[in-house]
Amino acid sequence: MNVTDRIALDPFGTDIAAESARLRALGAIVPVELPGGIPAWAPTGYDTLKELILDPQVSRDPRLHWRLWPEIGEHPSWGWILGWVGVVNMLSTYGGDHTRLRKLVAPSFTHRRTEALRPRVEAITAELLDALDLAAADGGPVDVKEGLAHPLPMRIICELFGVPDELQDATGRLIAAIMDTSDPTPEHASFVQEQIGTVLGSLIAHRSEHPGDDLTTELIRVRDEDGDRLSGEELLYTLLLVIGAGFETTVNLVGNAVVALLKDPAQLAAVRAGEIGWDAVVEETLRVHPSIASLPLRFAVGDLKVGDVTIPAGDAIITTYAAAGLDPRHYGPDAGSFDAARGAEDHLAFGVGVHRCIGAPLARMEALTALPALFERFPDLALAVDADELRQVPSFIAFGWQEIPVRLRG
Repeated sequence: MNVTDRIALDPFGTDIAAESARLRALGAIVPVELPGGIPAWAPTGYDTLKELILDPQVSRDPRLHWRLWPEIGEHPSWGWILGWVGVVNMLSTYGGDHTRLRKLVAPSFTHRRTEALRPRVEAITAELLDALDLAAADGGPVDVKEGLAHPLPMRIICELFGVPDELQDATGRLIAAIMDTSDPTPEHASFVQEQIGTVLGSLIAHRSEHPGDDLTTELIRVRDEDGDRLSGEELLYTLLLVIGAGFETTVNLVGNAVVALLKDPAQLAAVRAGEIGWDAVVEETLRVHPSIASLPLRFAVGDLKVGDVTIPAGDAIITTYAAAGLDPRHYGPDAGSFDAARGAEDHLAFGVGVHRCIGAPLARMEALTALPALFERFPDLALAVDADELRQVPSFIAFGWQEIPVRLRG
């Protein structure tokens, strides 16, 4: 197709699977338009996406490699993208800068550190399930996202980073605003940028005055002792990335797994009987319903050849995890079906290579704690609405549900 015939992505993410299929029918990589009219390329299959992620000629740094970066201020409706690429952290750097920033945070998410958190994750899960049980005492529905999937990872990440109680709600609202791609207005973009400075600036000020045994305090120490390793700007935006990614991915992972199982009683019965393991449930959820559907943006360092298409140097590329996971050329004709017995563990939901998500072990551990506990505690758990009434969060980036109303007892 002609590059001038760009396909506008649905900013609400209403049906990400169907949109991915439509794009895939047009080719291996398709010119698209992001909210506000931002031009980009969308890989439509597994092999193409993996190749581009691993290609050293694909960058994450807009300041170095996005042809349109110098003119972004001329497009008020592009302002929303600044929360993703107008920041300086692991997600928006290239080469040595990326390596330097990643090394500062990665030690806090090792397998050993993650395992040390397990008792705390188990305790919070039990507490939240007790609260759900109490809220449903009258037999009415409860929202399992609000009651479990959201507060569990939020509380864990806030403890890791020393976020005080009075800032936790504002932190959650900030991340939700960044994920919301349905409003490309300058007002929304300005609000997000103002909240980044206000909320995370308050966190930095609090921990500077009241240091503790947390990652924010450690990063502040690095900034103060060696500004060459971490600048003040990098501190702010590293907190934005790691706190946001540290809970948002798990929120959707837990919620998407709950919905997938409740929509398929036969698979749920197999899981309950031990015929399918919870590990398999988590991996299939990540394949079919990755917490992040598409991540903006990467950039072509030089001209890139993808099949018979040439992506010009300086063009933007989105990272299409949902399209890759649903690719029938890689996963077979039933790629769109949730089948935990499939055993497909090669999904790209947490990335691959040098940009692989450092929080993946924590997200898996939280999901593998919360899901068995939920379904064991409430054996008659069921959706309180028809599955087609569930509403996707308003985003082409996040892949999850706004609410998940359930009944805990039959």
